[in-house]
Amino acid sequence: MKKFYTLLLLSLITLGTFAQSAYDNSVFRHEIKSVEFYNTAKKASFPIITLGSTEKVLLTFDNLVGGTQNYSYTIEHCDADWNSSNLSTLDYLQNYSDDRITDYSYSTNTTQKFTHYQLRLPNVNIAPKIPGNYILKVFEDGDQSKLVITRRLYVVSPKISINAQMTPSNDNSTRQTNQKINFTLDYGTLRVQNPSGDLRTIIMQNARSETAILNNQPTYIRGTQLEFSDVTQNDFPGGNEFRHFDTRSLKLNSINILRIYRDTANTVILTTDPDLGQSAYITQYDLNGNFYVLNQDGVDPRTDADYAYMYFTLAAKRSPDEGTPYIVGKFNDYKLDENSKMRYDAANNKFAARLFLKQGVYDYTYVWVDKAGKADDTALEGSHYETENDYQFLVYYRPPGARWEELIGYKLLNTAQK
Repeated sequence: MKKFYTLLLLSLITLGTFAQSAYDNSVFRHEIKSVEFYNTAKKASFPIITLGSTEKVLLTFDNLVGGTQNYSYTIEHCDADWNSSNLSTLDYLQNYSDDRITDYSYSTNTTQKFTHYQLRLPNVNIAPKIPGNYILKVFEDGDQSKLVITRRLYVVSPKISINAQMTPSNDNSTRQTNQKINFTLDYGTLRVQNPSGDLRTIIMQNARSETAILNNQPTYIRGTQLEFSDVTQNDFPGGNEFRHFDTRSLKLNSINILRIYRDTANTVILTTDPDLGQSAYITQYDLNGNFYVLNQDGVDPRTDADYAYMYFTLAAKRSPDEGTPYIVGKFNDYKLDENSKMRYDAANNKFAARLFLKQGVYDYTYVWVDKAGKADDTALEGSHYETENDYQFLVYYRPPGARWEELIGYKLLNTAQK
């Protein structure tokens, strides 16, 4: 077994990521790690703020090269589909169009040296004027073509009420596996001439953009109320509870940790994960895909939480001739790329991967991608109606004659809360 992990260590070379989108949650440099972006009211929360309020979002990340880099940032207004609204910065930004990141600190007492950066928005230099989707861009040397990080930011101006509920699927064949979402909008005194054209509602499961479903055609219209309850719409696979591990301490084994080695680099061997594709549902607490940087042995996890090579193995009931599993979570933006791809170890009949992660508590899941390139979130995890999930509702409105879409409603629905 030790020989297997030694060979894996030598063979798994960190590769550059695939082409990333400038209007998605993306990391463009391999030395950038542990990107967190959330509303400061609650760590790991959805990155949404109310326009004109005191709410802020916090962006934090590490640069493993160390030293001090010249990072700048800006935000750009986008439509509901995350295309640029093509507005002048004067239309949507107060004060300046870009600014430098000046809040940084150096790692202390860690094997892996790094520089930690953080940024709060809005601030006196950069603040949005209008509601909507914004893409936050971090770039190097004042050149926006040298992108480092992009994050999706949501700025809402509440003008509509949202009521939502989860029910079993209307389809008998998916009644035990899917979660059907019905909801009603009430736009009150808002000027809506054409509900199907003026309003668009997007629903996401656990804040994953790849799960997003667009709703713009109400099933029923009753005065100012728009009901969305079509039997074929918003029928989400429930999935399974996320797998997780805990590396808040590198001095002792914790949940799902098989072995820890501490030498010139920290190495953590996780227990082998089973294939849950055909397993019954088991209640288990999870973070709905999130992660938290934490260090029980230090004082400030931002700078004294260390990095470790995390070794994952999966006993999948599938052949490598059929496809490949990928390991994803919020920690890598659910990206299916060379960094999240697992390799098949024929000697042990398992798939394996190595990731370089900061200490903390992490959720993760396995996605199966077949030879045709089709991704399946449930093949290795299963899907259950009982699974606890978060659903984010985002309602967009284009005012008459306006050149942009506004975000006028947001709701979080948790399936475990009645």
